[in-house]
Amino acid sequence: MQRNDTPPLTDADELRKTIEWAILSRRSVRAFLPTPVPRETLESILDVARFAATGVNIQPWRVHVVTGPAKDRICAAIQRAIDDTAFDQTFADEWDYYPREWISPYLERRRTVGWNLYGLLGIEKGDKERMKAQHSRNYKFFDAPVGLFFTIDRVMQKGSLIDYGMFLQNIMIAARAHGLSTCPQAAFMKYHKIIANQLQLHPSEMFLVGMSLGFADPSSIENSLVTERAEVSAFSTFHSE
Repeated sequence: MQRNDTPPLTDADELRKTIEWAILSRRSVRAFLPTPVPRETLESILDVARFAATGVNIQPWRVHVVTGPAKDRICAAIQRAIDDTAFDQTFADEWDYYPREWISPYLERRRTVGWNLYGLLGIEKGDKERMKAQHSRNYKFFDAPVGLFFTIDRVMQKGSLIDYGMFLQNIMIAARAHGLSTCPQAAFMKYHKIIANQLQLHPSEMFLVGMSLGFADPSSIENSLVTERAEVSAFSTFHSE
């Protein structure tokens, strides 16, 4: 498909519904089937995602796709760090993804999604062992067959992160067109040094975020979690005068 091609659906209403479905059905999946995803499918998704808007066409993204033994080695390396408490404490995020001080309404939203997930899984408040075990599933890509790691050149500034966000969204939406699901994961940031070593990243390449990709496991209770979104009126101000 080319950028100037006519829409694949001639009915405007059906086209709108298809696009909206792809956006609305995207959510963070935390349990995947082991079903492999063909390389040509992954390349097709990235081929579409690369047309994200980007300031003066700089296209700041770089993607590392890990599957099979390569993915297993990275997961095992991170797990070894987690299992060694003293060693694990030497790792930290390279940059702040989340705010250093949580305020309303963001604090309440964060707590709600956390407790809703734990509630589905039957994890009670204060059960730190099971919370840690669930969190550690991030580092196995929630059993997804495909892991994606995203990096950026260190010379780039905050504007490129805006571009990058649109690129990531394109990947997640394009995946829906193939019947696939995703989970973007900031959790991998803590272990950016391990990931950089495993992928042999150049020092100029900064790790940003990870992502799981595959077919959602419909039998897993955690995949029934649907987060709420604020209504348009809660975040929009229309100016006409």
